[in-house]
Amino acid sequence: MRLRILLADDHPLLLKGTQAYLNSKGHQVVATAQDGIAAYYAILKHQPHIAILDFDMPKQNGLEVAKAIFAQGTKVKVILLTLHQQEAILSELGHCIAGYLTKDTALEELDDCLNAVLSQKTYQSSTLKNNIHIPSQNPQLEKLTASELKILKYIEQEYTSAQIAEELFISKRTVEKHRSNIIEKLNLDSQAHSLLLWLKQNKMSF
Repeated sequence: MRLRILLADDHPLLLKGTQAYLNSKGHQVVATAQDGIAAYYAILKHQPHIAILDFDMPKQNGLEVAKAIFAQGTKVKVILLTLHQQEAILSELGHCIAGYLTKDTALEELDDCLNAVLSQKTYQSSTLKNNIHIPSQNPQLEKLTASELKILKYIEQEYTSAQIAEELFISKRTVEKHRSNIIEKLNLDSQAHSLLLWLKQNKMSF
């Protein structure tokens, strides 16, 4: 079956890669979006069979978009992509979302996910089933949201707030708010180097 699919991801390269893959499988990508608000209105306009949404997007995250679409009573099936397991997403599986994939295996499992969703089943990636998400030796990371984990990854690479903002197409103030939240959740001091020092001491790798 040739599916009409909408894609939303705030990373242009990932967006293009997924679109090329779906096109190669004979599906039609009816629209793309790079933030949650644009995705929401594009879904209402195009009424695709399936919307594949990145969880961590500007303006509205993928789960917020899925909930808003579900509230509209549309028949659009939503598949959510994320970097790490989020309990809030798992709790919505079978409700406002039909599929949940982690980005490390998304393209490998996308065909199986699409088939399951079309059969009125739910699908979650193998990494979620095996509970492989956040390193067990660092349980503190489970306190962080997907957005905060993404910010932390750039901090680990010694990016400044301004550089992170440019990479993620968000404001420097938003980055600094995330940084503040991370420091608070990890019970660190407010020194500028504390996050990087914590990452090195805990030998974090993303």
